[in-house]
Amino acid sequence: MPDIKLTTRLKQLIHRKDPVLVIMHTPTVAHARIMEKAGIEAGFVGTDGVVGAYMGLADVGVATMTECVTIGGWIARGVNFPVMLDGDTGHGGIMAVRRMVAESIRAGLAGLRLDDQPIEGKRTTQISGLEVAPLESVLARYRAAVDMKNEMDPDFVISALCYAREAVNGGMEECLRRIKAYEATGVDWVQMQAPHSLEEIKQARAVVACPFSFHNGNLPRIPTLREHMEVGVNIAWHAGFASTVTYMALWDFLKDFRERDIAAWEDLQAKHKDNPFRRGLKELRLSIAEGTEKQRELETRYFSK
Repeated sequence: MPDIKLTTRLKQLIHRKDPVLVIMHTPTVAHARIMEKAGIEAGFVGTDGVVGAYMGLADVGVATMTECVTIGGWIARGVNFPVMLDGDTGHGGIMAVRRMVAESIRAGLAGLRLDDQPIEGKRTTQISGLEVAPLESVLARYRAAVDMKNEMDPDFVISALCYAREAVNGGMEECLRRIKAYEATGVDWVQMQAPHSLEEIKQARAVVACPFSFHNGNLPRIPTLREHMEVGVNIAWHAGFASTVTYMALWDFLKDFRERDIAAWEDLQAKHKDNPFRRGLKELRLSIAEGTEKQRELETRYFSK
């Protein structure tokens, strides 16, 4: 990979037309390094799927800005591909948004996604009663984020997520109106929450020229990467895959272990004998800069024989 900033790399990736860029949750540094080794090009630290998994908190705006940036920064600094953070509503007014952008850049994150829900009524996705904040307030939120990133690192990616399609005070027409207005603030990338069909995706894609993606929640099936390209979308948002695969695999193993004792482990090892991670994460050397070799070097330097 070229020796470029990770913010610059993410900006390049979201503008690439082919192949489609796949974005997934990076649940931990360990997961992120496995994903990097497997060829995933960019990651996302979500408030629900990542921060919530660490803290046991629901995605209703209760995790603080510093908690989210801290966890996101750990993951971002542990890999060599760009990682972006779920910024929710920005955790406050325009000054809080500016601070969140600045703290994310300092933490080593490559981008920040901000949504258009009201601060007081932040909900997780596809929940009844979900609303969008007044358009003027949301536009101020995005303008503040864009101005802050331009002051510190113009390549830092700001993504605007529109919940209007599912909002009780929204709908498809409101969604189209808003994503066009969001693009005009100078954000790098617009996302649409929960379209109901490929036709709605085509409609949304047609009103913005910037990079665009959608969430899969209300579609009858998840479109393939080829189908993404056919509707003009070059970013596939598959954020929950890594977390869900981990949960499902662990659940299946633990049920098997309860029934068959250590035979479950032995069979798992045999089944995956060619998997580089069958003995854990030794292949990844989880602490490169401050690991065992560095410890031995410093012990030799600091202590007597």
